[in-house]
Amino acid sequence: MLPLLVAAGTALAVLVVDLVTQPRWRWPLGVGLLGAVATAVTAALTEPRQIGTFCAGLAAPGSDAIMPVDCALVFDSRARLVSVLIAALTVGALLLYAPALRRGDAPAGETVFLFACAMTGGVALAAAGDLITLIVALETLTIPLYALVALHRRRAGEAAAAAVTFFVNSVAATAVSLLGAALLYLASGTVQLRGLVSAPLFATGEWRPVALTGLALILVGLGFKVAAAPLHAWAPATYEGAPVPVAAFLSTASKLGGVVAILIVVDGVLATGAAGDDRSMFITAGITLAVLAALSMLVGTLVALRQRRTVRLLAWSSIAQAGFILAPLGGLTGLALAGQADGLLDAALEYTVFFLVLELAAFSAVVALRPEAPDGGTLEDLRGLGRTAPWRAAALTFALVGLAGLPPMLAGLFAKITVIQALLRVDSYRLAVLVALISVVGLAVYWRPIAALYRAAPDLAPATRVPWAPAAALGLAIAAGLLLTVDPQLVYTAVSAWR
Repeated sequence: MLPLLVAAGTALAVLVVDLVTQPRWRWPLGVGLLGAVATAVTAALTEPRQIGTFCAGLAAPGSDAIMPVDCALVFDSRARLVSVLIAALTVGALLLYAPALRRGDAPAGETVFLFACAMTGGVALAAAGDLITLIVALETLTIPLYALVALHRRRAGEAAAAAVTFFVNSVAATAVSLLGAALLYLASGTVQLRGLVSAPLFATGEWRPVALTGLALILVGLGFKVAAAPLHAWAPATYEGAPVPVAAFLSTASKLGGVVAILIVVDGVLATGAAGDDRSMFITAGITLAVLAALSMLVGTLVALRQRRTVRLLAWSSIAQAGFILAPLGGLTGLALAGQADGLLDAALEYTVFFLVLELAAFSAVVALRPEAPDGGTLEDLRGLGRTAPWRAAALTFALVGLAGLPPMLAGLFAKITVIQALLRVDSYRLAVLVALISVVGLAVYWRPIAALYRAAPDLAPATRVPWAPAAALGLAIAAGLLLTVDPQLVYTAVSAWR
């Protein structure tokens, strides 16, 4: 539990430091950055274990013996990877927010405290082993974001409207997830994910439809967290109204939380849920996720083609990317054995890691190109920046080319190939073809901002000097992208260690 304690301690330390050092903004920001780095280092150095804490057990059929089933918190290799990513994304968001905190656009103590609370929820979510821990941790990650979206003085009107939109939709999605969890508990008598299908009540035929309905509802509710269509309506308005660093955190850390929650549910339920001839668990999860993936890829890509504002374009692109993340899980419908699902789950997480690096680089470049602006502006505002700010424009181009899946940013290409290969291995040809076709259409989405950067402008004003913090965030994100381009095996090795 050490990484979780360090993350929670960071939030408390920021709160205390802000009370003592007001109105100085550097101290809370410094403590938040140090705490996030300490969380990442602690998570990376903590030995992963398959045994955790707060473990439950079920009675063995026909005897009084108690069999250990699962634990509320299990810091395994998956938890270590996700905890490091959450902490690293928190560092990136804080660096991007530093100029706004210096200008007084938002209160430094409250802002950094909320980021640290969200990071704590993400670290707890990474190690979640039962439905209660999963949902509480996911809400701990999400609830601070409501305030972060609205907490910007220069954009009070747009930010407040975006926060309300986010809040109302999130509450509805959480209610759907809770209903699904309740139905699973009703059918199985346990909230332990790996114990759901081995519980006595689950074996009886009349309870199976209840459990399948609960599984579908949980996955649909969690689809909101990754902004998967048709649960995506909140994302463009929220991203556009939020401060750009918060939009970056929503598009990366919050989406990572939703993806991890889906993977934990699918992995836990399917571990023993498709024994024998009954493949209903595979089919239910596969169909639900395949529909979400297909709709997300289609809707996100097609609507992104019509966007003129930079952040809204990235928001709709993020919806399409959610479809690519969930696409491998749609291949569950064709499986007969639980062990065959491992490759699909790994492919989804691998694509997520590649996407996070590229998405953070794209948002960091947008902030670096317009450091004094409270929003991302329009595509027309990018016009000519390829000449006045060549390095920052090249960084944005690099990130967008990676999201499109083209060379020289091979990290994005490896991500697309990973998804298609995983689908082909399980004979899910329709989804594989759809992924390939949408990838081609998506090239036009990313070409538009790139073309704007290098299109001649009527009057080329000198580029605004970028502060050190956004420049550092951009440099770290681009360096990570280059590293994954040169050595993508780092991602595959880290993800495969989950098993």
